[in-house]
Amino acid sequence: MDSGQLALAEYEQVKQEQRARIGFRDNLIYATLGVMAAVIGSTLPRGGHIELLLLLPPLSVVLGWTYLVNDEKISAVGRYVRDELAPRLEELTAERHEVFGWESAHRRDAHRRSRKRIQLAVDLLTFCVAPLAALTVYWVLCPAHWPLLLVSVVETAMVAGLATQIVRYADMR
Repeated sequence: MDSGQLALAEYEQVKQEQRARIGFRDNLIYATLGVMAAVIGSTLPRGGHIELLLLLPPLSVVLGWTYLVNDEKISAVGRYVRDELAPRLEELTAERHEVFGWESAHRRDAHRRSRKRIQLAVDLLTFCVAPLAALTVYWVLCPAHWPLLLVSVVETAMVAGLATQIVRYADMR
């Protein structure tokens, strides 16, 4: 097997990993919405058990972090193909044309920046704003019990940390 065939086989492998991660990442949105519905649905009928809303922030942080890690790996595969694999294959071709052009072309789309901003807003809304809203409802409607209040403060810090990471990895370039 020559180096060109090896590079193409590597391309197929990393693209297969990227496709699998995209499917998993996208399903995490549905899982998060399901968790939110379950927590809110179990809180409402119980009336006086608003403290159940404290389940939402840690679940959202775990799912949000998993989403973010997969999203970053999806982007890392794209960078690897553009910056490492494509140049190696371009050196091996006689025509010296761009290899795997789609990996770069879709990033030059005129609407990419606005899509990335909207995606950032959706990610923050899904994984951070919703759990902060649950915490706010808890703070407003529940009597102050210091252990649960302490838990809610820790959860707020966790959600804020996740929000920071989501913004950091937003790839607005």
